Amino acid sequence: MLVQDLSIPKSNFKTTTPTLPSNRSNNIDFSKWVSQNLFKLIAILLLVATVAALFFLRSAGNPAALLCFENQARDLDKIEFPRVDWNSIAPISDKTSKFASFRSEQWIVVSVSGYPSDSLRNLVKIKGWQVLAIGDSRTPSDWALKGAIFLSLEEQANLGFRVVDFLPYDSYVRKNVGYLFAIQHGAKKIFDADDRGDVIDGDLGKHFDVELNEGGTRQEVILQYSRDNPNRTVVNPYVHFGQRSVWPRGLPLENAGEIGHEEFYTQVFGGKQFIQQGISNGLPDVDSVFYFTRKSGLEALDIRFDKHAPKVALPQGLMVPVNSFNTLFHSSAFWALMLPVSVSTMASDVLRGYWGQRLLWEVGGYVVVYPPTVHRYDKVEAYPFSEEKDLHVNVDRLIKYLVSWSSGKHGLFEKILELSYAMAEEHFWTEKDVKFTAAWIQDLIAVGYQQPRLMLVEQERPVAHIAFGHGDQREFIPQKLSSVHLGVEEGGTVNYEIANLIRWRKTFGNVVLILYCSGPVERTALEWRLLYGRIFRTVVILSERKDVGLAVEEVHLDQAYKHLPKIFDQFSSAEGFLFLQDNTILNYWNLVQADKNKLWITNKISKSWTTVSTKDNSDWFSQQASMVQKVVSMMPAHFQVNYKESLTNDKSLLICSSEVFYVPQPFVSDFIELVNLVENLDIHQKVAIPMFFISMDSPQNFDSVLDKMIYKRKPPTNSSTFYSAKVPAVHPWNVSSEQDFIKLIRIMAEGDPLLMELV
Repeated sequence: MLVQDLSIPKSNFKTTTPTLPSNRSNNIDFSKWVSQNLFKLIAILLLVATVAALFFLRSAGNPAALLCFENQARDLDKIEFPRVDWNSIAPISDKTSKFASFRSEQWIVVSVSGYPSDSLRNLVKIKGWQVLAIGDSRTPSDWALKGAIFLSLEEQANLGFRVVDFLPYDSYVRKNVGYLFAIQHGAKKIFDADDRGDVIDGDLGKHFDVELNEGGTRQEVILQYSRDNPNRTVVNPYVHFGQRSVWPRGLPLENAGEIGHEEFYTQVFGGKQFIQQGISNGLPDVDSVFYFTRKSGLEALDIRFDKHAPKVALPQGLMVPVNSFNTLFHSSAFWALMLPVSVSTMASDVLRGYWGQRLLWEVGGYVVVYPPTVHRYDKVEAYPFSEEKDLHVNVDRLIKYLVSWSSGKHGLFEKILELSYAMAEEHFWTEKDVKFTAAWIQDLIAVGYQQPRLMLVEQERPVAHIAFGHGDQREFIPQKLSSVHLGVEEGGTVNYEIANLIRWRKTFGNVVLILYCSGPVERTALEWRLLYGRIFRTVVILSERKDVGLAVEEVHLDQAYKHLPKIFDQFSSAEGFLFLQDNTILNYWNLVQADKNKLWITNKISKSWTTVSTKDNSDWFSQQASMVQKVVSMMPAHFQVNYKESLTNDKSLLICSSEVFYVPQPFVSDFIELVNLVENLDIHQKVAIPMFFISMDSPQNFDSVLDKMIYKRKPPTNSSTFYSAKVPAVHPWNVSSEQDFIKLIRIMAEGDPLLMELV
């Protein structure tokens, strides 16, 4: 599947401008009148402007008027919830296509932009399945393939579906029309495919559960991931099928390093695997980070998975990435075929998959992942990293949100619309997809689709108890198939580099990294998350400029410490919080031995931690010292005693550059209390942080992990010789572009060879 830019649909209506009768003499008289009365007109305009200004100033002084204005502004931004009369939706029948009378229960839906591929020709040969090819603006006008039904843009528009008005002309998300067409023509199963993959052995029934036995006496028992860890919300299924070093598109990057196999599985009765995700050999569904880092020149990827591994189900509360080119949908999940239109194309099917999985629980269904079903060919056609922005920035937050989401609605369609609205409010997609969802549901009803019943019993059972008990634990040890991981051949044992990654992740997996980005966030925010997100629980990015799309919070550096309590509260279960400016590089592999229950700061780095006299110094230092003394005077006894024992001269001011420091969980409440004492005082971060640290604890108790960092006030001329992988941190370092980031990663790979997967 290639990246296809979303475009704004062109209007189907032609706009005409009415011709006005010409009256040249009237125009001349009017111009003459204007010239004669120009002075009067200017005077009137000035009077109107003065009255308006007085009214505005008066309103500005009136809090109620200003509040009213703000409320009106908020109302303009408020997303409108669609109102649908479910009982008045007229049926839509096929009256225009030459296939109006055709019916089939099994459909394969693909999007086509070029002439038929060899893989598509093979799909047509699969017995018992009807191929439906959906064209877009790039599809040749003479496209044809014997055995396939083809719908051009014009034919799609004539079908009468509401969703057509929302679809871009040049995107695979036009498959939405195909899904509706198939349902309208009798579909019971839909295989969502693309035109670059061959079904292994040409038989879908050999790999998927095409027929389900929902209530039979001899129900199949399926292996199921365990929910023993309630904090786990997503899994990498490729580990189960023998490829630990490969991860699917849509998996949060912070989970890419989780390569250990399951301690045990549980089991679930088959029959409700309404969404069935197949694994692809050759070029599996991987993201651009993997694609760009694992390829050797122009050599095509050819990754193989364990075909003998058992299929595995996902219990409620646990999710997996689902794509749009190797997935079988049963009729009970046809509503989950909707591809959103307001996100990037590389994110559309992944967001659909997570959205659909959450709603699938409402009808008692679940997703099952199957061993290799398709072989996809790598055509060495990469896609830009920017097309996956919606994935790498939001997917982890989306999964957590969906797992915690609940609804009190009594019908599935109402729940679907409610969740789509909630996701727009949370900025996972836009209001356009809320309206699109309403159109999609109405079209489903119009083509005769019956709304599945909710499973109230399953809804009310606690998620942790859905799986079988511990007595029904099952063990399966995945194979460790040979694959190239960062240029290192993996054998039967975990290599040294991966073992280190696991150790670092285990050490810092519950530590939150707070990164202040002074450079352009649109160029570096994602890269920082890629670099540090592999190690830390999460990476919170702060900057002078807010960016909702990149999840960057607006904070001024000189007052950043005042924002930290909000982050502490957000991640209240974290072991600690590590603050880092983007001009300082963190060699996390050298921090493993540090005590995570102690404070870390650069108090032994003379160029970073200094004491200045407020006598005969600038007004700024005197003002800062005055405010510090005011805060100290309000401190509780234990804080004040600590502070005065460390700084005996009240005419001195302690300054710390504060590029990197660590606050462990035991000191979080102290830090928050000290921030509250500052209140609205304009104490600079370089003054506030050292004041807080020596108030919370004696410097002799600080961990010494940062004592050996490389610290210079000015960047060196030769950064490559300046850097060392043997120290805990390096300052300063400039990263303002992707090229700078790539250069940094290559240097840091001396300490963490696995970093080469990012460049």
